[in-house]
Amino acid sequence: MGLAIQQEEFRPEDYERFSRRLTENLEALRVLLARPGFGEGPSTVGAELELFLVDAAGFPLPINRQVLAQTMDPRVTLELDRFNLEVNLRPGPLAGRPFTALREEFEDTLREVRRAAATQGARVAVIGILPTLREADLGRGAMTGQARYRALSAAIRRRRAGPIHVSIHGEDALALTWDDVTLEGANTSLQYHLRVAPPDFARMYNAAQLATAPVLAVSGNSPLFLGRRLWDETRVALFRQSVDDRGEPGEGGFHPHARVSFGHGWAREGAHELFAEAVALHPPLLPVCGRESPLERVKAGGLPGLDELRLHQSTVWTWNRAIYDPKCDGHLRIELRALPAGPTVVDMVANGAFLYGLTLALAERVDALLPAMPFVHAYGNFIRASRTGLDAELLWPSDTAPSPRPVPALELVPRLLPLAREGLVKAGVEADEADAMLAIIERRVALGRTGARWQRRVLARLAERMPREDALAAMLERYLLHADAGEPLHTWPVE
Repeated sequence: MGLAIQQEEFRPEDYERFSRRLTENLEALRVLLARPGFGEGPSTVGAELELFLVDAAGFPLPINRQVLAQTMDPRVTLELDRFNLEVNLRPGPLAGRPFTALREEFEDTLREVRRAAATQGARVAVIGILPTLREADLGRGAMTGQARYRALSAAIRRRRAGPIHVSIHGEDALALTWDDVTLEGANTSLQYHLRVAPPDFARMYNAAQLATAPVLAVSGNSPLFLGRRLWDETRVALFRQSVDDRGEPGEGGFHPHARVSFGHGWAREGAHELFAEAVALHPPLLPVCGRESPLERVKAGGLPGLDELRLHQSTVWTWNRAIYDPKCDGHLRIELRALPAGPTVVDMVANGAFLYGLTLALAERVDALLPAMPFVHAYGNFIRASRTGLDAELLWPSDTAPSPRPVPALELVPRLLPLAREGLVKAGVEADEADAMLAIIERRVALGRTGARWQRRVLARLAERMPREDALAAMLERYLLHADAGEPLHTWPVE
């Protein structure tokens, strides 16, 4: 998002100029959002998928540039670590058969990446965290050789004035000290986008915040990191800590807000306040300015790029993020960032259907739901769903006091599936399309099986008869075999 980065070192005057330009961007955005008709139009959906390149034994293979060179597909791009790539799907309408379209494009792009990877002796693994990762696979040498990533890592290191400390406790425990941001490359996610009209943004964003935890509880696929059994979605804890730029608490014990967060409260007005919050809470990391004067352009009736604001927003990682895009006559999107990659295309598309549908349905009721659901409980739900998945107990708004009330995720998700169907159908999704996708979620819950649970169970069985490192590799081979076959997760055997 925003400007290309060509440099790695910046002067104090660069930060000062960039901060002034951010203020101009916010004012330009305010003027633009008040323009009649801006951002109106049919709802559209899109997706980004991060993935791993692995060798014949299932270990990470740091050759993303070589693989990218073998494809001319513009949807394929580099990612942070040299064993990562990303595919960006073309947006399409929400109405009709959007999940059929998403599935076909996922399959098409992955087919092309697999073809290109095979020319370099690599395979593709679509999984939240690669179970076979070792400490030696990470570190400075693992970073993709682009100025943007080097500059970002250096900026975070300077602001911290010390190493990164990672501590995650699950079935096992992890304590790690690190010097760069390459730990973030251990995480691969599935990010969905939803175009939203400006007047609807606050209620739709709040609905997405509320919907995220139950959808994540049934979608977990990242239970292992560096051989340890940690959270069902270890990505959530690892991402937050691996790019933390805050250093030690300051005078009086005050600790600035983390750049990776679930947010700081319900949205009250709309997208502008979320952009303004990102600017107010987080100092710039990459102070690169464009040539355009955003205020001059918007006051002349044009469409500003808001390049600096978009660049800054790309370094503030809320799990649901506001996006401004000057393309397609200019519009706003919500980037839904919490879901992991994998296990299969059909599982990922089903996860998206549940998340979209539930967000749309809850948005219709959000005025009644939010008074009964303090924001702190939505954040708590997100952390509990990340830790224990379908074993989580979530708090949910109640029609009568006291509210919210605790509900096991295994009970809550089936209650929410009809709501998700209602949201999709009202948005114009064909009923049989919605039913087919949500039936996959229903079967997953009925069997109590997520990607995280499958990985844990298969690893436990294999570890009974071989060393842990061998068991991790053997489990991944089974995972890749089933994932490549394409059948949904709930059909995978655990024996």
